[in-house]
Amino acid sequence: MTQELEIEFKNMITEVEYKQLLSIFSVLDEQFVLQENFYFDTPHFSLKQQGMALRIREKHGTYTLTLKQPVERGLLETHQLLTVEQANTLLSGGKLIPGQIADIIGKFSIQTDEIEYFGSLKTRRAEFEYKNGLLVLDESSYLNFTDYEVEYEVTDEKIGQVYFHELLQAYKIPIRKTENKIRRFYNRKRQITLGEMKDEYRL
Repeated sequence: MTQELEIEFKNMITEVEYKQLLSIFSVLDEQFVLQENFYFDTPHFSLKQQGMALRIREKHGTYTLTLKQPVERGLLETHQLLTVEQANTLLSGGKLIPGQIADIIGKFSIQTDEIEYFGSLKTRRAEFEYKNGLLVLDESSYLNFTDYEVEYEVTDEKIGQVYFHELLQAYKIPIRKTENKIRRFYNRKRQITLGEMKDEYRL
């Protein structure tokens, strides 16, 4: 189990802006990494209500269970490596395995046996150093939808914010309200669910 503090700035971008940044920073095909996130919550979104997010990330054949919690500055991430068998068990509807993450969730009076698999989000990611931080360009696909995002991961919040805003201004990219990937995933899922409910009502 490991923990780390994540400080990042993010902004949704259009496909045109995404391709523009790829060209500006001369991003090569071999720089891209494919990763898939599998999201979990209770049927009543108990984790989301606490501002938390739970996912399994598959990258290079390695599975990592991560819990994100809001803290005063940024997000606290708790990581727990999983075996392939453990990951498959969770994705097949099994219970959350014992460990530090289950212990943390339990402290919020959330029943871990109610946590279930919601769906996946695939990201094609390119990342590279930029002014003492890490600039990330993401193309994410989920629930028959694709979006684009630029992120800037830093250790110094104030300086990072300045650099990030300068970047957006330099390439005439508007500042847009941007939620994290799991919230975008859930919003999309809710839209689909409501749409299905409306269709059933019409029938």
